[in-house]
Amino acid sequence: MSSREDPIQAAVDDDDRDLYDVATWEERTSLDGLAVALHWLFVRGAKLAVVLLAALILVSIGAIGVLSEPPIAFLTLLSAIPALGLTGYVWYSDVTTSEPLSLLVATFLLAVLTATFAAVVNGLAQGLFAPLGGLGLLLFFYLVVGPVEETVKLLAVRLYAYTDKRFDAVIDGAVYGAVAGLGFATIENSLYIARNVEIADLTLGIALVGAGDGIAGIRALAGPGHVIYSAYAGYYLGLAKFNPENRGPIIIKGLLIAAVIHATYNATAGFGTATIMAGTGLPFLAAFALFVVLYQGFFGGILLRKLWQYRTVYLETRGGTGAETAAGRANADEDPTEPEAAEPELTEFEE
Repeated sequence: MSSREDPIQAAVDDDDRDLYDVATWEERTSLDGLAVALHWLFVRGAKLAVVLLAALILVSIGAIGVLSEPPIAFLTLLSAIPALGLTGYVWYSDVTTSEPLSLLVATFLLAVLTATFAAVVNGLAQGLFAPLGGLGLLLFFYLVVGPVEETVKLLAVRLYAYTDKRFDAVIDGAVYGAVAGLGFATIENSLYIARNVEIADLTLGIALVGAGDGIAGIRALAGPGHVIYSAYAGYYLGLAKFNPENRGPIIIKGLLIAAVIHATYNATAGFGTATIMAGTGLPFLAAFALFVVLYQGFFGGILLRKLWQYRTVYLETRGGTGAETAAGRANADEDPTEPEAAEPELTEFEE
């Protein structure tokens, strides 16, 4: 007997007996239709409530006004370029089908909105850990910042793209996770930049790049980390979608990986940069850049190896080779074997 069947249902599987409202159920009556409609409204309404609450917080913290300032918008765009490049490469690594622009844009915007939940939680929790000094800061990174920020980024994927039938492969989770990381990094960068520069003194021009002690450059180096962390979590969200019997543990595994890598970066960025400066004599920004390249490069390499492993197996199951790249993805929509979809204040180092 299947664990997903009632004993009666299992016993009469080959019988023509009608078990509606006894051991099985389907929409038949007007009351059934009302129940289906109310469930649909509840689910959609809950999602809409989350989005509206996030939008309200975004307005309340002044993010809209910040982004409306041309110099801040320019610095934000500049700081997001490395994260955008990495997101593009993750998208390119998807050998199955090119993800629709509508889902990518929706995920980006939802990540901008859900980032506000992390801002609120981090702000409230920070004071609880501050009295503990250095230990409190570490606990804050590992118990709050990492888990909360990775959860809200994954929420941006779960709210919309995850439920769409075009999310039809495990690797799609990594793509949408990366896009969510890009959205989160973009709004976070804008807020960091706004807090570190005087908007009234800014004018568009080359000198703008050095404003706020090079804050745009610092955030540009930190931004790709968000893409890497959430791509990890997103990959496991995709794996969970196609393994529903173990969905919960798979999602938790992805979040744990992303949160620990994220928190460890926050915990080691300051010390690591100072160590490099002391050992090499490099100026701050160069030493920070070297630390980021070493740290994010290591975990980014592991992520890309996982994506390419998926790519290799995907092509092998279709009689192709790892050398087939864009052609394989371009023809995927026409492939008859394609499986159907299953259903203290943070410093500039800290993300």
